[in-house]
Amino acid sequence: MSDQSSMRTQMQSGAGFIAALDQSGGSTPKALSLYGVEPSDYSGDEEMFRAMHDMRARIILSPDFTSDKVIGAILFERTMNDTINAKPVAELLWNDRGIVPFLKIDKGLEDQANGVQLMKPMPGLEALLHEARGKGIFGTKERSVVHEADAEGITAIVAQQFEVGATVTAAGLVPILEPEVNIHSDTKAEAEALLEAEIAKHLNALPDGVDVMLKLTLPEKPGLYDGLARHPRVLRVVALSGGYSTDDASARLAQNDHMIASFSRALTEGLNVSMSDAEFDAALGSNIDKIYRASV
Repeated sequence: MSDQSSMRTQMQSGAGFIAALDQSGGSTPKALSLYGVEPSDYSGDEEMFRAMHDMRARIILSPDFTSDKVIGAILFERTMNDTINAKPVAELLWNDRGIVPFLKIDKGLEDQANGVQLMKPMPGLEALLHEARGKGIFGTKERSVVHEADAEGITAIVAQQFEVGATVTAAGLVPILEPEVNIHSDTKAEAEALLEAEIAKHLNALPDGVDVMLKLTLPEKPGLYDGLARHPRVLRVVALSGGYSTDDASARLAQNDHMIASFSRALTEGLNVSMSDAEFDAALGSNIDKIYRASV
């Protein structure tokens, strides 16, 4: 069985969750600060990204970070191009940890219009996808955000996600489409109902053999996305924590039997740069276990 088909099988039916290790430029200082590395501890982007890479490497090399509970991991482009213990990161994840590597490809968000933030243009996307495939990446992730239950905005955001997804599948990769719904939206439940219907419409139009994954905010109505998860064109529906605490996100996830987690902040909650390796591994192991139990 090829790596690609083994990865597909793991994504479709593996027990566990997808770790989001893809904080990029804008969210890096906050993620580092929560880890106990303050802006005064580094100067300039290079040192900031190095500190972030050290944190990610510590997570990836931790004993509980294996395919027993973590079936996939989403990487930032810099991480894909970097090494851990002299091995390319995607190669280390799959060959040494049994974890399927994904790449975050979006370049951030446009300003809000019609209650949503679309993705910014992605110049050079085809070249990046070709490079990613060569480095053993299985799929991609692209994020946009819904703030309000605006039908026009939600139609546009879903259309853009599937358009980018088509470019990704043409390059031989599997896209994770991520139209996040802001957890603080006053019209969250209504927005999610509109989003679910619009996604279903696009899934029904996909040709046989073109598969996608979906990464969605934990819904107000438990089970809302069950139909999407059962759709023949959907490999998996994963949930983002969206700012919920680990406990809250895990409790909400447990109410949605057909979603697994893809948490970022909830995964790293309570980790600190000053911890000994034993303390760090215990704290991370506890987070991994909590998210895993909610996912299965």
